[in-house]
Amino acid sequence: MLTKKTFEESLHEAMRQKDETAKNTYKILLSSIKMLEIEKGLTADDAVIQGIIQKEIKMRRESINEFQKGERGDLIKLAETEIALLEKFLPVQMSEEDIKKAAAEAIKETGATLPSDMGKVMKVLIPKLAGQASADRISSAVRSLLS
Repeated sequence: MLTKKTFEESLHEAMRQKDETAKNTYKILLSSIKMLEIEKGLTADDAVIQGIIQKEIKMRRESINEFQKGERGDLIKLAETEIALLEKFLPVQMSEEDIKKAAAEAIKETGATLPSDMGKVMKVLIPKLAGQASADRISSAVRSLLS
């Protein structure tokens, strides 16, 4: 189970190892968790923390796309390292094939037939696949099946 304490311990270990990349990554993650707790007034549980980690990974992937346009190999390597640090806290990610199977089941369950029914399918599918696949991967699978 993921808790703030997990990341605080990882931060302390990174500080002991003098790993600046890991230290900065864990600091950003901890601040994101604390901001969410303050804004929402809740204690971050496992699912919430997984969502935050996925959001952080998505932001870094988007940054990599921008860094590639600017030919910034150093920043690409840094972002890839940060992604690897964050991914080790997520459960094993589902393959595209498994996501499509789950999406097909959800489509049958909801009776969706048109692309406009995508919202109904996503409402059922995202909680089932939480932590195992990002929302954008799920949505692309659903979109391809409903098209």
